[in-house]
Amino acid sequence: MKAARSGTKDGLEKTKIAVMRKVSFLQRKDQMGNEKEDDAGYLDVVMSEEKHPPPQLSSMPQGLTSQQVVRRHILGSIIQSERSYLESLRRILQEYHSPLMDADPRILSSRKIRPIFYRIREITQCHSMFHIALASRVAEWDTSEKIGDLFVASFSKSMVLDVYSDYVNNFTNAMALIKKACMSKPAFLEFLKRKQASSVDRITLYGLMVKPIQRFPQFILLLQDMLKNTPKGHVDRLPLQLALTELEMLAEKLNEQKRVADQIAETQQLARSVSDRLLSKVTGSLILCETLIETVYGERGQVLKSKERKVFLFEDVLVCANINVKSPPDISSLVPIGPKYTMKWSAPIQQVQVVEVGQEGSQNKETLFPQSGTKWPGGACLSGRNFMGPPRLYQELQELQHDLSVVEDVTLLVGTLQGMYQNLNTTVAQDWCLALQRLIRIKEEQIQSANKCRLRLQVPGRPDKSGRPVSFMVVLNTPSPLSKISWVNRLHLAKIALRNQGWLRPDESERKSLGFTVVLYRAGVSIEGWIQALGFHLQ
Repeated sequence: MKAARSGTKDGLEKTKIAVMRKVSFLQRKDQMGNEKEDDAGYLDVVMSEEKHPPPQLSSMPQGLTSQQVVRRHILGSIIQSERSYLESLRRILQEYHSPLMDADPRILSSRKIRPIFYRIREITQCHSMFHIALASRVAEWDTSEKIGDLFVASFSKSMVLDVYSDYVNNFTNAMALIKKACMSKPAFLEFLKRKQASSVDRITLYGLMVKPIQRFPQFILLLQDMLKNTPKGHVDRLPLQLALTELEMLAEKLNEQKRVADQIAETQQLARSVSDRLLSKVTGSLILCETLIETVYGERGQVLKSKERKVFLFEDVLVCANINVKSPPDISSLVPIGPKYTMKWSAPIQQVQVVEVGQEGSQNKETLFPQSGTKWPGGACLSGRNFMGPPRLYQELQELQHDLSVVEDVTLLVGTLQGMYQNLNTTVAQDWCLALQRLIRIKEEQIQSANKCRLRLQVPGRPDKSGRPVSFMVVLNTPSPLSKISWVNRLHLAKIALRNQGWLRPDESERKSLGFTVVLYRAGVSIEGWIQALGFHLQ
């Protein structure tokens, strides 16, 4: 246990093994000799209430402290939550999978059914074993009051990560198969409608199948509550801390895998919506994609329109796509229909410039048009004029600074007056200076705030009639300041990778050995590991 408190990875592993050895119901096999056997397969668990009664807390004994009472209530929530989850998994198998496999005539072929319900049976088996172990632990709760070590023993095995990873990676594909089957097989659509209508809670197949993705965050919340009400020195405190660490690591891995799987699915959907000619421009892999809000401003800085766009950053091309979410209502009520993307514009990343507020004049050497290539009113092309981003904030700041300089000069001249005049004295002039200084501070704060979440890109457009290069400005609002920093830095790293011939694409083993820190962006954010995400290193 001392090794765990030291915070080292080796200490975590030693503590995990020590905790698992003390679990009476789930004994792990010898770590060195039988590691492969431990993860080799899954037991086909048959739950019998006579042989394995469900977890049931006994009546509350007298003389418990307030923390012990709260811990019993949290344990009751864990029991109820796990019972409900296991029932949902069984409903998927008994009400959907089995009837589809046994239907005569066939509603769907088994070749299509299997990938839809991939790994559901194995997840059910894992939680059936946990349910039996939980019943054993609940029965002795009043004497042991331990639950953390059971979570460590049940969910720290690679077997659990494997089955959940497979399920999460396949989830987007499973939903796409369900949607496609609903559109091409009316009998399948009617089957889903009938099953939903006959269920007590009216939950859809999607509502049942999304529960494995939500399971570990639910466990984490329950164990966090349990840990808060476990005093220091309690026999369950260290096992709970270890269990939370394990579950949080597992949830983080699954979330990242889900994010990557969703990005791949979105990229494939984008590829299907564009022509081969446009698709041929994209040769690199996907680095980042996110839904951003595009804002179009008028000449006076007023917002003309805002619309969601899906922006894809590849290693060599930046793509902006329209989002279309129209779908048949009878299908969208049963399974979420992912958006369809249509290309709005694309540009080589070497020609895309990030333009902060006030930098337009210094960076803009080409003809600059406003949003999406719309020309200035009257046909004028005013290079470097600040019509985009925060409405003329930088120009207004310059005007205020100019006015402050003038008023300061006026204050000096007022001080030289020989006579006394109403509202024309040094005190009034100083009040003007203070008022202008306050306005300047407000304007600077507005510019800083606008910059935090506003990504302004200068994107190349089609040349004009004379052949001169033409650019247009795109203003994209990011969900958070960190999101903007991520976009700016990854754009910059991707450009560096393309410019430098000394950057190579390593294989998987080389990537793991790579590690150095790159400091980018004006915020001075240290980005460690992003080079690994891009998969490049210097010779």
